[in-house]
Amino acid sequence: MTQIELTEPELRERIEQLAALERVAGSDAEHAGARAIADELRELGAAVRIEPERVHGTYWWPVGIPAAIGALCGLSGGGRKAAAIAALAGASVAEDLRYGPRLLRRLLVRRTTHNVVAELGDRNAERTLVFVAHHDAPHEGFVFHPELARSLFRRFPQLLERAQTAPPVLWGAVIGPVLVALSSALGMRRLRRVGTALSAGYVAAMADIGLRATVPAANDNASGVAAMLSLARWLAAEPPPGLRVILLFPGSEESFSEGMQAFARRHFDELPRESTSFVCVDTVGSPHLLLLAGEGFLGISEYPKDFLAFASRCAQEAGVPIMHGLRFQNGTDGYISLKAGYPTVMLGSVDRFKVPTDYHWRTDTPDRIDYDSVQNAVKLCRRMVERVSSR
Repeated sequence: MTQIELTEPELRERIEQLAALERVAGSDAEHAGARAIADELRELGAAVRIEPERVHGTYWWPVGIPAAIGALCGLSGGGRKAAAIAALAGASVAEDLRYGPRLLRRLLVRRTTHNVVAELGDRNAERTLVFVAHHDAPHEGFVFHPELARSLFRRFPQLLERAQTAPPVLWGAVIGPVLVALSSALGMRRLRRVGTALSAGYVAAMADIGLRATVPAANDNASGVAAMLSLARWLAAEPPPGLRVILLFPGSEESFSEGMQAFARRHFDELPRESTSFVCVDTVGSPHLLLLAGEGFLGISEYPKDFLAFASRCAQEAGVPIMHGLRFQNGTDGYISLKAGYPTVMLGSVDRFKVPTDYHWRTDTPDRIDYDSVQNAVKLCRRMVERVSSR
């Protein structure tokens, strides 16, 4: 049988090409990555467009500035004015993490990100399946050091066995200013010190991330991009009948899904919820593929159980081992379509410590990718296309 999808060396080649670019959100290198993706899809005969979108492009400023304001209010000695300002700071972080209006970002420097949108299959079909794989890369940060979680789990393996939900790493960015506000209003000095210290800690963490370099991001998410390019080859060779397939490669996911939000504003009105489904493919180069049960920075939103069950059946039919039940207290591009009411699943991967390999760290390089996982991700996505098309 002729090999249609990308072979392991071909997957590695594409991941290496992207990893060589410092494709931070909204940068020229990110744009170069978008062009490379679009060029390959055009060669396959897909209908491709690159959509420029205005974004801010970071998260350390929208989180760090309110945290700094909270810390300064705490150091000021409290009072009603400090309480009001600190409360607004906490609310600013909260609405940013919940993908709200993001008012502070509108006041900050703006960049241009580039979303790649390709269409294959039957463009006039009633059913639409959208695959999403972001192509930008994150900054490194000490808080992402690979040994922080792993050393804890090595020492306390019973915690690893019970762990099904990642820790809420950004809650403190909201709680710190809120504690300053509450303690300032009530005159509670000790509580104000706690809120001040917590806020200052997030200022330090955000400053550290902002000052560090961009990582190669082979796993997060050149692996997902390569998987979708492999799927595109099959879609071009064997177009599924009665199904429109959109391959979406957003930029600026690492600045908290700004590229995906822009796609939503531009296109969600054109995509009926009753006939459109989303599959987010993000970081599929760790040893164990998973279907995420839920995610969210502030409170977890569950992925729809019926669509998860459908994806699980497809994995079984394709012979792809899959993990279930894990929840992340952060956000991927899948969260945007999920909150908008679309049937959505998020396909990712983790290592034996239940965390993505080399997440946001300099060691996220092409040589550390588990290429069997990437190929299994392609198999699962292909089977989902076949099953949705046969409906």
